[in-house]
Amino acid sequence: MHRILLVLEKIFTLIFFTAMLFILFLIEGCQTVQIRPDSGSRRRTVAMEITGYDSGPRSCGWKRDRFGRPVYAYGVNKGKPKKVGITASGTKAKRGTIAADTRYYPFGTIMYVPGYGYGRVEDRGGAIKGPHRLDLWFPTEREALLWGRKKNIRVTVWLPEKRK
Repeated sequence: MHRILLVLEKIFTLIFFTAMLFILFLIEGCQTVQIRPDSGSRRRTVAMEITGYDSGPRSCGWKRDRFGRPVYAYGVNKGKPKKVGITASGTKAKRGTIAADTRYYPFGTIMYVPGYGYGRVEDRGGAIKGPHRLDLWFPTEREALLWGRKKNIRVTVWLPEKRK
């Protein structure tokens, strides 16, 4: 009887941890916004140079003032309050946030980047100029640096429909 209880305990533990792992994958899926283009929307492929960025001071040009509040470190807004983690379009930066030159790729443009996945243009970057440059958001500076700088990546682009 004791042996049966031990076997049942091991089976229960295995089932419990398998279920927990499944739940963690579901939660991760919920945290990762499901970005997909509309079916039937036109796409094109563009070779791009892509870098990674995060919401930290080195990537986004901010520092703390003497009171500990985040402020812009340079540029026309130097010293003015900075909302850390908020994109140029006003959304919160998250996995799938892309910074692009909005003259070529307006906010809402959906892209597929090999090795990163789907994303949506929601931000701009000071060094992101022209139709062949992107910046991908990562939750940590380390992950952004691990991505590094990649050249000649074939990115699939779905521009948003023009509003009438």
